Amino acid sequence: MINYANLEKLSNNLKNLFINENQEENYFDFEIICQQTQKKKPFSFKTHKSILSSRSQYFKSLFNSKMKEYQENKLVLQDFSTSIIALILKYLYSGKIEINLGNAIEILIFSSKYLIEELIEISSKFIKNNLQMETVVDVLELSDSMNLKELFDFSYQFILENFEKLMKTAFFLELEEDRLNSILSNDRISINQFELFQSIIKWGKHKSNINQEKEMGKEEKEQLQNQISDIIHKIRFIDFSKKELENSLKEDLIPNQISQKLIQFQNLQSNYQKNQKELKELIEQENLNLNLNSNLNSFIFKSKIELRTKSSIIQEQEHFEKLKEWIKDNNYFSKMKLGFSAKRDGFGCKKLHSICDNKGKTLVIIKTEDNFIFGGFTEVGFTNDKSKWSGFYRRADFDWIIDSNAFIFSLKNDKNDRKAEMFPIKKSFKKYAVYYDYSNCGPTFGGGYDFYLNHQLKTGYSDFGNSYNLPNGIKQGTKEAKSYLAGSFNKWVVDEIEIYFV
Repeated sequence: MINYANLEKLSNNLKNLFINENQEENYFDFEIICQQTQKKKPFSFKTHKSILSSRSQYFKSLFNSKMKEYQENKLVLQDFSTSIIALILKYLYSGKIEINLGNAIEILIFSSKYLIEELIEISSKFIKNNLQMETVVDVLELSDSMNLKELFDFSYQFILENFEKLMKTAFFLELEEDRLNSILSNDRISINQFELFQSIIKWGKHKSNINQEKEMGKEEKEQLQNQISDIIHKIRFIDFSKKELENSLKEDLIPNQISQKLIQFQNLQSNYQKNQKELKELIEQENLNLNLNSNLNSFIFKSKIELRTKSSIIQEQEHFEKLKEWIKDNNYFSKMKLGFSAKRDGFGCKKLHSICDNKGKTLVIIKTEDNFIFGGFTEVGFTNDKSKWSGFYRRADFDWIIDSNAFIFSLKNDKNDRKAEMFPIKKSFKKYAVYYDYSNCGPTFGGGYDFYLNHQLKTGYSDFGNSYNLPNGIKQGTKEAKSYLAGSFNKWVVDEIEIYFV
Protein backbone atom coordinates (compact mmCIF):
# COMPACT_ATOMS: atom_id res chain seq x y z
CA MET A 1 0.00 0.00 0.00
CA ILE A 2 1.42 3.39 -1.03
CA ASN A 3 1.66 5.97 1.73
CA TYR A 4 1.29 9.23 -0.18
CA ALA A 5 2.01 11.29 2.92
CA ASN A 6 5.44 9.66 3.18
CA LEU A 7 6.09 10.28 -0.52
CA GLU A 8 5.24 13.94 -0.04
CA LYS A 9 7.60 14.10 2.91
CA LEU A 10 10.37 12.44 0.91
CA SER A 11 9.87 14.94 -1.91
CA ASN A 12 10.12 17.88 0.50
CA ASN A 13 13.21 16.43 2.20
CA LEU A 14 15.00 16.07 -1.12
CA LYS A 15 13.99 19.58 -2.16
CA ASN A 16 15.34 20.94 1.11
CA LEU A 17 18.58 19.10 0.45
CA PHE A 18 19.00 21.26 -2.64
CA ILE A 19 17.66 24.51 -1.14
CA ASN A 20 19.78 24.40 2.02
CA GLU A 21 23.03 24.54 0.10
CA ASN A 22 24.95 26.35 2.87
CA GLN A 23 24.85 23.30 5.13
CA GLU A 24 28.19 21.49 4.81
CA GLU A 25 26.69 18.20 5.91
CA ASN A 26 24.66 18.01 2.67
CA TYR A 27 27.75 16.58 0.90
CA PHE A 28 27.51 18.54 -2.35
CA ASP A 29 29.91 17.23 -4.98
CA PHE A 30 29.00 19.02 -8.23
CA GLU A 31 28.52 22.66 -9.18
CA ILE A 32 26.28 24.09 -11.90
CA ILE A 33 27.25 27.64 -12.82
CA CYS A 34 24.80 29.98 -14.54
CA GLN A 35 26.40 32.73 -16.64
CA GLN A 36 23.10 34.35 -17.62
CA THR A 37 22.43 36.50 -14.55
CA GLN A 38 21.37 40.07 -13.86
CA LYS A 39 24.50 40.50 -11.77
CA LYS A 40 28.02 40.69 -13.17
CA LYS A 41 29.13 37.55 -11.34
CA PRO A 42 27.92 34.06 -12.37
CA PHE A 43 25.53 32.25 -10.00
CA SER A 44 26.48 28.84 -8.64
CA PHE A 45 24.16 25.95 -7.71
CA LYS A 46 25.54 23.20 -5.46
CA THR A 47 24.21 19.77 -6.37
CA HIS A 48 24.74 16.02 -5.98
CA LYS A 49 25.98 13.77 -8.76
CA SER A 50 23.85 10.90 -7.52
CA ILE A 51 20.66 12.95 -7.90
CA LEU A 52 21.58 14.42 -11.30
CA SER A 53 22.70 11.11 -12.80
CA SER A 54 19.59 9.27 -11.61
CA ARG A 55 17.30 11.88 -13.18
CA SER A 56 19.13 12.76 -16.41
CA GLN A 57 20.76 10.54 -19.02
CA TYR A 58 23.00 13.48 -19.96
CA PHE A 59 24.49 13.75 -16.47
CA LYS A 60 24.71 9.98 -16.15
CA SER A 61 26.84 9.87 -19.32
CA LEU A 62 28.85 12.91 -18.22
CA PHE A 63 29.76 11.34 -14.88
CA ASN A 64 30.82 8.12 -16.59
CA SER A 65 33.17 9.99 -18.89
CA LYS A 66 36.51 11.70 -18.49
CA MET A 67 35.32 15.01 -19.81
CA LYS A 68 36.55 18.31 -18.43
CA GLU A 69 33.27 19.00 -16.57
CA TYR A 70 33.48 15.70 -14.73
CA GLN A 71 37.11 16.19 -13.75
CA GLU A 72 36.50 19.74 -12.52
CA ASN A 73 33.17 18.84 -10.87
CA LYS A 74 31.36 21.75 -12.48
CA LEU A 75 29.25 22.57 -15.52
CA VAL A 76 28.87 26.09 -16.93
CA LEU A 77 25.49 26.93 -18.52
CA GLN A 78 25.26 30.03 -20.71
CA ASP A 79 21.94 29.59 -22.53
CA PHE A 80 19.49 29.50 -19.64
CA SER A 81 18.43 31.95 -16.93
CA THR A 82 19.05 31.44 -13.22
CA SER A 83 15.30 31.09 -12.59
CA ILE A 84 14.87 28.28 -15.16
CA ILE A 85 17.91 26.37 -13.89
CA ALA A 86 16.70 26.69 -10.28
CA LEU A 87 13.21 25.57 -11.26
CA ILE A 88 14.48 22.46 -13.05
CA LEU A 89 17.01 21.53 -10.37
CA LYS A 90 14.21 21.68 -7.77
CA TYR A 91 12.24 19.34 -10.03
CA LEU A 92 15.14 16.90 -10.26
CA TYR A 93 15.25 16.75 -6.46
CA SER A 94 11.54 16.85 -5.61
CA GLY A 95 9.67 15.70 -8.72
CA LYS A 96 7.54 18.87 -8.59
CA ILE A 97 7.50 21.78 -11.02
CA GLU A 98 5.23 24.71 -11.83
CA ILE A 99 4.88 25.09 -15.61
CA ASN A 100 3.13 28.08 -17.15
CA LEU A 101 2.82 29.76 -20.53
CA GLY A 102 5.84 31.90 -19.77
CA ASN A 103 8.32 29.11 -19.05
CA ALA A 104 7.00 25.96 -20.77
CA ILE A 105 9.04 26.27 -23.97
CA GLU A 106 12.27 27.08 -22.15
CA ILE A 107 11.72 24.11 -19.83
CA LEU A 108 11.19 21.89 -22.88
CA ILE A 109 14.39 23.14 -24.51
CA PHE A 110 16.40 22.58 -21.32
CA SER A 111 14.98 19.11 -20.66
CA SER A 112 15.57 18.07 -24.28
CA LYS A 113 19.14 19.33 -24.28
CA TYR A 114 19.98 17.61 -20.99
CA LEU A 115 17.88 14.49 -21.62
CA ILE A 116 15.40 14.73 -18.75
CA GLU A 117 12.82 12.37 -20.25
CA GLU A 118 10.05 12.82 -17.67
CA LEU A 119 10.21 16.59 -17.97
CA ILE A 120 10.16 16.43 -21.76
CA GLU A 121 6.89 14.53 -21.51
CA ILE A 122 5.41 16.88 -18.87
CA SER A 123 6.34 20.10 -20.70
CA SER A 124 5.26 18.70 -24.09
CA LYS A 125 1.85 17.76 -22.66
CA PHE A 126 1.42 21.24 -21.17
CA ILE A 127 2.35 22.90 -24.48
CA LYS A 128 -0.10 20.70 -26.42
CA ASN A 129 -2.92 21.46 -23.99
CA ASN A 130 -2.24 25.19 -24.23
CA LEU A 131 -1.23 25.52 -27.88
CA GLN A 132 -2.19 28.89 -29.34
CA MET A 133 -1.97 30.68 -32.66
CA GLU A 134 0.76 32.88 -31.16
CA THR A 135 3.02 29.91 -30.33
CA VAL A 136 2.23 27.14 -32.81
CA VAL A 137 4.81 28.12 -35.46
CA ASP A 138 7.61 28.30 -32.86
CA VAL A 139 6.50 25.01 -31.31
CA LEU A 140 6.37 23.34 -34.73
CA GLU A 141 9.94 24.33 -35.63
CA LEU A 142 11.24 23.62 -32.13
CA SER A 143 9.73 20.14 -31.95
CA ASP A 144 11.07 19.38 -35.42
CA SER A 145 14.61 20.45 -34.50
CA MET A 146 14.49 18.33 -31.32
CA ASN A 147 12.92 15.27 -33.03
CA LEU A 148 9.83 15.37 -30.79
CA LYS A 149 7.57 13.64 -33.29
CA GLU A 150 4.39 13.56 -31.19
CA LEU A 151 4.55 17.29 -30.44
CA PHE A 152 5.49 18.07 -34.04
CA ASP A 153 2.56 16.06 -35.43
CA PHE A 154 0.17 17.73 -32.98
CA SER A 155 1.40 21.21 -33.95
CA TYR A 156 1.25 20.41 -37.65
CA GLN A 157 -2.30 19.13 -37.28
CA PHE A 158 -3.23 22.30 -35.37
CA ILE A 159 -1.95 24.41 -38.26
CA LEU A 160 -3.85 22.38 -40.84
CA GLU A 161 -7.09 22.76 -38.88
CA ASN A 162 -6.59 26.48 -38.25
CA PHE A 163 -4.66 27.51 -41.34
CA GLU A 164 -7.20 30.06 -42.55
CA LYS A 165 -7.04 31.84 -39.17
CA LEU A 166 -3.25 31.57 -39.00
CA MET A 167 -2.96 33.00 -42.50
CA LYS A 168 -4.49 36.28 -41.31
CA THR A 169 -2.03 36.73 -38.42
CA ALA A 170 1.55 37.99 -38.20
CA PHE A 171 2.66 34.50 -37.12
CA PHE A 172 1.94 33.19 -40.62
CA LEU A 173 4.79 35.40 -41.86
CA GLU A 174 7.29 33.48 -39.71
CA LEU A 175 6.74 30.16 -41.50
CA GLU A 176 9.82 28.91 -43.35
CA GLU A 177 9.44 28.42 -47.10
CA ASP A 178 9.84 24.62 -47.01
CA ARG A 179 7.28 24.37 -44.23
CA LEU A 180 4.76 26.59 -46.03
CA ASN A 181 5.26 24.59 -49.20
CA SER A 182 4.59 21.37 -47.30
CA ILE A 183 1.43 22.73 -45.67
CA LEU A 184 0.01 24.04 -48.95
CA SER A 185 0.67 20.64 -50.54
CA ASN A 186 -1.59 18.95 -47.99
CA ASP A 187 -4.96 17.89 -49.38
CA ARG A 188 -6.70 18.93 -46.15
CA ILE A 189 -6.09 22.63 -46.80
CA SER A 190 -9.27 24.19 -48.16
CA ILE A 191 -9.20 27.99 -48.22
CA ASN A 192 -10.12 30.95 -50.39
CA GLN A 193 -7.41 31.00 -53.04
CA PHE A 194 -7.51 34.76 -53.62
CA GLU A 195 -7.01 35.38 -49.89
CA LEU A 196 -4.15 32.88 -49.95
CA PHE A 197 -2.53 34.80 -52.80
CA GLN A 198 -2.75 38.05 -50.84
CA SER A 199 -1.28 36.38 -47.76
CA ILE A 200 1.59 34.91 -49.75
CA ILE A 201 2.42 38.39 -51.07
CA LYS A 202 2.59 39.63 -47.46
CA TRP A 203 4.69 36.60 -46.52
CA GLY A 204 7.06 37.25 -49.42
CA LYS A 205 7.44 40.91 -48.50
CA HIS A 206 8.20 39.98 -44.91
CA LYS A 207 10.85 37.44 -45.93
CA SER A 208 12.38 39.96 -48.35
CA ASN A 209 12.28 42.86 -45.85
CA ILE A 210 9.99 44.89 -48.12
CA ASN A 211 7.67 47.48 -46.54
CA GLN A 212 4.11 46.13 -46.45
CA GLU A 213 2.49 49.52 -46.97
CA LYS A 214 4.64 51.37 -49.52
CA GLU A 215 4.36 50.86 -53.26
CA MET A 216 7.12 48.63 -54.58
CA GLY A 217 9.75 49.75 -57.04
CA LYS A 218 11.04 47.62 -59.91
CA GLU A 219 13.88 46.06 -57.89
CA GLU A 220 11.62 45.26 -54.94
CA LYS A 221 9.04 43.68 -57.22
CA GLU A 222 11.69 41.46 -58.79
CA GLN A 223 12.96 40.54 -55.34
CA LEU A 224 9.44 39.60 -54.27
CA GLN A 225 8.85 37.55 -57.43
CA ASN A 226 11.99 35.53 -56.68
CA GLN A 227 10.93 35.00 -53.08
CA ILE A 228 7.49 33.59 -53.95
CA SER A 229 8.45 31.88 -57.22
CA ASP A 230 8.02 28.35 -55.81
CA ILE A 231 5.13 28.99 -53.41
CA ILE A 232 3.00 30.71 -56.04
CA HIS A 233 2.58 27.43 -57.91
CA LYS A 234 0.58 26.08 -54.98
CA ILE A 235 -2.23 28.57 -55.65
CA ARG A 236 -5.28 27.45 -57.64
CA PHE A 237 -5.63 30.57 -59.77
CA ILE A 238 -8.44 28.87 -61.66
CA ASP A 239 -10.61 29.36 -58.57
CA PHE A 240 -10.33 33.15 -58.87
CA SER A 241 -13.34 35.08 -60.02
CA LYS A 242 -12.87 37.22 -63.10
CA LYS A 243 -12.60 40.36 -60.96
CA GLU A 244 -10.12 38.70 -58.55
CA LEU A 245 -8.01 37.58 -61.49
CA GLU A 246 -8.02 41.06 -62.99
CA ASN A 247 -6.94 42.55 -59.65
CA SER A 248 -4.24 39.90 -59.24
CA LEU A 249 -2.82 40.49 -62.71
CA LYS A 250 -2.47 44.18 -61.86
CA GLU A 251 -0.06 43.17 -59.10
CA ASP A 252 2.26 41.98 -61.90
CA LEU A 253 3.50 39.11 -59.72
CA ILE A 254 1.97 36.13 -61.51
CA PRO A 255 4.46 34.67 -64.02
CA ASN A 256 3.54 35.58 -67.61
CA GLN A 257 3.23 31.94 -68.63
CA ILE A 258 0.58 31.38 -65.96
CA SER A 259 -1.28 34.64 -66.50
CA GLN A 260 -1.60 34.10 -70.27
CA LYS A 261 -3.05 30.62 -69.74
CA LEU A 262 -5.44 31.96 -67.09
CA ILE A 263 -6.76 34.71 -69.32
CA GLN A 264 -7.23 32.15 -72.11
CA PHE A 265 -9.00 29.81 -69.71
CA GLN A 266 -11.31 32.54 -68.36
CA ASN A 267 -12.32 33.51 -71.88
CA LEU A 268 -13.09 29.92 -72.85
CA GLN A 269 -14.89 29.22 -69.59
CA SER A 270 -17.32 32.08 -70.19
CA ASN A 271 -19.01 29.88 -72.80
CA TYR A 272 -18.33 26.40 -71.52
CA GLN A 273 -20.73 24.49 -73.79
CA LYS A 274 -19.33 26.05 -76.93
CA ASN A 275 -15.66 25.81 -75.95
CA GLN A 276 -15.46 22.32 -74.44
CA LYS A 277 -12.99 21.09 -77.07
CA GLU A 278 -10.66 24.08 -76.69
CA LEU A 279 -10.84 23.83 -72.89
CA LYS A 280 -9.90 20.16 -73.00
CA GLU A 281 -6.95 20.88 -75.30
CA LEU A 282 -5.77 23.69 -73.03
CA ILE A 283 -5.96 21.46 -69.95
CA GLU A 284 -4.22 18.52 -71.62
CA GLN A 285 -1.30 20.61 -72.83
CA GLU A 286 -0.98 22.47 -69.49
CA ASN A 287 2.38 21.92 -67.81
CA LEU A 288 1.89 24.25 -64.86
CA ASN A 289 1.19 23.15 -61.30
CA LEU A 290 -2.41 24.42 -61.21
CA ASN A 291 -5.53 22.62 -60.04
CA LEU A 292 -9.00 23.20 -61.42
CA ASN A 293 -11.64 23.25 -58.71
CA SER A 294 -14.77 24.80 -60.21
CA ASN A 295 -17.98 23.82 -61.99
CA LEU A 296 -15.96 22.12 -64.74
CA ASN A 297 -15.96 18.85 -62.89
CA SER A 298 -15.00 16.89 -66.00
CA PHE A 299 -11.53 18.40 -66.11
CA ILE A 300 -8.68 18.59 -63.66
CA PHE A 301 -5.49 20.50 -64.12
CA LYS A 302 -2.58 18.32 -63.12
CA SER A 303 1.06 19.13 -63.39
CA LYS A 304 2.83 16.86 -65.87
CA ILE A 305 6.15 17.92 -64.38
CA GLU A 306 6.52 17.76 -60.60
CA LEU A 307 9.54 19.48 -59.11
CA ARG A 308 10.59 16.55 -56.96
CA THR A 309 14.24 17.46 -57.09
CA LYS A 310 14.33 21.06 -55.87
CA SER A 311 17.80 20.95 -54.35
CA SER A 312 19.13 23.64 -52.06
CA ILE A 313 22.64 22.20 -52.47
CA ILE A 314 23.03 21.72 -56.20
CA GLN A 315 22.63 24.95 -58.11
CA GLU A 316 24.67 24.17 -61.22
CA GLN A 317 23.10 22.34 -64.15
CA GLU A 318 26.45 20.68 -64.86
CA HIS A 319 26.28 18.86 -61.53
CA PHE A 320 22.81 17.48 -62.30
CA GLU A 321 24.05 16.31 -65.69
CA LYS A 322 27.05 14.60 -64.09
CA LEU A 323 24.86 12.76 -61.55
CA LYS A 324 22.56 11.63 -64.35
CA GLU A 325 25.55 10.38 -66.33
CA TRP A 326 27.01 8.48 -63.37
CA ILE A 327 23.77 6.85 -62.21
CA LYS A 328 23.09 5.50 -65.74
CA ASP A 329 19.38 5.00 -65.10
CA ASN A 330 17.26 7.68 -66.76
CA ASN A 331 14.04 6.16 -65.43
CA TYR A 332 15.29 6.43 -61.83
CA PHE A 333 16.74 9.88 -62.33
CA SER A 334 13.53 11.28 -63.83
CA LYS A 335 11.38 9.87 -61.02
CA MET A 336 13.61 10.44 -57.99
CA LYS A 337 12.35 12.86 -55.36
CA LEU A 338 13.84 14.63 -52.37
CA GLY A 339 12.97 12.20 -49.59
CA PHE A 340 15.07 13.62 -46.77
CA SER A 341 16.53 17.03 -46.00
CA ALA A 342 18.36 17.50 -42.70
CA LYS A 343 17.30 21.16 -42.49
CA ARG A 344 13.69 20.25 -43.19
CA ASP A 345 13.35 16.90 -41.41
CA GLY A 346 15.89 17.29 -38.62
CA PHE A 347 19.49 16.38 -37.89
CA GLY A 348 19.38 12.88 -36.44
CA CYS A 349 20.21 9.43 -37.83
CA LYS A 350 17.05 7.72 -36.54
CA LYS A 351 14.86 10.31 -38.29
CA LEU A 352 16.90 9.83 -41.47
CA HIS A 353 16.63 6.05 -41.40
CA SER A 354 12.91 6.13 -40.60
CA ILE A 355 12.41 8.04 -43.87
CA CYS A 356 15.11 6.57 -46.13
CA ASP A 357 15.45 2.87 -45.25
CA ASN A 358 14.43 0.18 -47.72
CA LYS A 359 13.85 2.57 -50.63
CA GLY A 360 16.18 0.87 -53.11
CA LYS A 361 18.45 3.07 -55.20
CA THR A 362 19.49 6.02 -53.05
CA LEU A 363 21.46 9.19 -53.77
CA VAL A 364 23.11 11.07 -50.87
CA ILE A 365 24.36 14.66 -51.28
CA ILE A 366 26.24 16.40 -48.45
CA LYS A 367 27.28 20.04 -48.17
CA THR A 368 29.69 21.24 -45.48
CA GLU A 369 29.80 24.68 -43.90
CA ASP A 370 32.98 25.26 -45.92
CA ASN A 371 31.06 24.64 -49.17
CA PHE A 372 32.46 21.22 -50.02
CA ILE A 373 29.83 19.12 -51.82
CA PHE A 374 30.22 15.34 -51.96
CA GLY A 375 28.17 12.20 -51.49
CA GLY A 376 27.44 8.69 -52.63
CA PHE A 377 25.05 6.50 -54.59
CA THR A 378 23.96 2.96 -53.75
CA GLU A 379 21.78 0.71 -55.89
CA VAL A 380 20.84 -1.36 -52.84
CA GLY A 381 20.09 1.61 -50.58
CA PHE A 382 20.00 1.69 -46.78
CA THR A 383 18.38 -1.58 -45.82
CA ASN A 384 17.76 -3.72 -42.74
CA ASP A 385 17.33 -6.78 -44.98
CA LYS A 386 20.11 -9.03 -43.64
CA SER A 387 20.23 -11.03 -46.87
CA LYS A 388 21.86 -7.95 -48.43
CA TRP A 389 24.41 -7.55 -45.63
CA SER A 390 27.98 -8.84 -45.74
CA GLY A 391 27.58 -10.75 -42.45
CA PHE A 392 30.80 -9.27 -41.10
CA TYR A 393 29.44 -8.55 -37.61
CA ARG A 394 26.77 -11.27 -37.32
CA ARG A 395 24.57 -8.94 -35.30
CA ALA A 396 20.98 -7.98 -35.98
CA ASP A 397 21.32 -4.22 -35.87
CA PHE A 398 24.35 -3.16 -37.94
CA ASP A 399 26.62 -4.34 -40.75
CA TRP A 400 28.01 -3.44 -44.18
CA ILE A 401 25.75 -3.66 -47.21
CA ILE A 402 27.03 -5.42 -50.34
CA ASP A 403 26.82 -3.28 -53.49
CA SER A 404 29.10 -3.77 -56.51
CA ASN A 405 27.69 -0.68 -58.27
CA ALA A 406 27.99 1.86 -55.46
CA PHE A 407 30.11 4.96 -55.96
CA ILE A 408 31.02 8.15 -54.16
CA PHE A 409 31.58 11.54 -55.76
CA SER A 410 32.95 15.02 -55.29
CA LEU A 411 31.09 17.91 -56.89
CA LYS A 412 32.75 20.95 -55.37
CA ASN A 413 35.53 22.09 -53.04
CA ASP A 414 35.77 25.35 -51.12
CA LYS A 415 37.61 27.10 -53.95
CA ASN A 416 35.39 25.64 -56.70
CA ASP A 417 38.50 24.98 -58.78
CA ARG A 418 38.00 21.24 -59.25
CA LYS A 419 35.87 19.37 -61.74
CA ALA A 420 33.11 17.00 -60.59
CA GLU A 421 34.42 13.45 -60.17
CA MET A 422 32.98 10.00 -59.51
CA PHE A 423 34.85 7.21 -57.69
CA PRO A 424 33.52 3.63 -58.06
CA ILE A 425 33.82 0.91 -55.43
CA LYS A 426 36.96 -1.23 -55.67
CA LYS A 427 35.99 -4.65 -57.08
CA SER A 428 37.34 -6.55 -54.09
CA PHE A 429 35.61 -4.23 -51.58
CA LYS A 430 31.96 -4.56 -52.66
CA LYS A 431 31.21 -6.17 -49.27
CA TYR A 432 32.01 -2.83 -47.62
CA ALA A 433 30.10 -0.52 -49.95
CA VAL A 434 27.72 1.05 -47.41
CA TYR A 435 27.70 0.81 -43.62
CA TYR A 436 24.25 0.51 -42.00
CA ASP A 437 23.57 1.32 -38.33
CA TYR A 438 20.07 2.64 -37.60
CA SER A 439 20.85 4.09 -34.17
CA ASN A 440 24.44 5.27 -34.32
CA CYS A 441 25.39 6.76 -37.67
CA GLY A 442 24.14 8.54 -40.74
CA PRO A 443 25.10 7.88 -44.39
CA THR A 444 28.45 6.05 -44.32
CA PHE A 445 30.27 4.66 -47.35
CA GLY A 446 33.19 2.23 -47.35
CA GLY A 447 35.04 0.20 -44.76
CA GLY A 448 37.31 2.32 -42.69
CA TYR A 449 35.38 4.69 -43.61
CA ASP A 450 35.67 6.57 -46.92
CA PHE A 451 33.21 8.96 -45.35
CA TYR A 452 31.20 8.65 -42.15
CA LEU A 453 28.52 10.79 -40.44
CA ASN A 454 27.80 10.46 -36.74
CA HIS A 455 24.37 9.95 -35.19
CA GLN A 456 23.73 13.72 -35.02
CA LEU A 457 24.53 14.09 -38.75
CA LYS A 458 26.60 17.21 -38.04
CA THR A 459 30.17 15.87 -38.02
CA GLY A 460 32.13 12.81 -39.04
CA TYR A 461 35.37 11.93 -40.77
CA SER A 462 36.69 10.88 -44.17
CA ASP A 463 39.46 8.34 -44.73
CA PHE A 464 38.98 8.33 -48.49
CA GLY A 465 40.46 5.38 -50.39
CA ASN A 466 39.61 2.48 -48.09
CA SER A 467 36.97 0.93 -50.33
CA TYR A 468 36.56 3.39 -53.19
CA ASN A 469 39.05 4.32 -55.90
CA LEU A 470 41.09 7.47 -55.33
CA PRO A 471 41.86 10.14 -57.95
CA ASN A 472 45.03 9.49 -59.94
CA GLY A 473 48.18 10.48 -58.10
CA ILE A 474 46.70 10.43 -54.58
CA LYS A 475 47.70 7.73 -52.12
CA GLN A 476 45.50 6.25 -49.42
CA GLY A 477 46.24 7.42 -45.89
CA THR A 478 47.79 10.71 -46.93
CA LYS A 479 46.55 14.10 -45.78
CA GLU A 480 45.53 14.85 -49.36
CA ALA A 481 43.33 11.74 -49.49
CA LYS A 482 41.74 12.40 -46.09
CA SER A 483 40.92 16.01 -46.95
CA TYR A 484 39.83 15.45 -50.57
CA LEU A 485 36.07 15.10 -50.06
CA ALA A 486 35.34 17.45 -47.13
CA GLY A 487 38.44 19.62 -46.71
CA SER A 488 39.88 17.78 -43.70
CA PHE A 489 39.87 14.41 -41.99
CA ASN A 490 37.45 15.23 -39.15
CA LYS A 491 37.17 19.00 -38.68
CA TRP A 492 34.35 19.58 -41.14
CA VAL A 493 30.76 20.39 -40.14
CA VAL A 494 27.67 19.46 -42.15
CA ASP A 495 25.46 22.29 -43.38
CA GLU A 496 22.86 20.19 -45.22
CA ILE A 497 22.16 16.59 -46.29
CA GLU A 498 19.75 15.72 -49.10
CA ILE A 499 18.74 12.13 -49.89
CA TYR A 500 16.87 11.18 -53.04
CA PHE A 501 14.98 8.02 -53.98
CA VAL A 502 11.96 7.00 -56.04
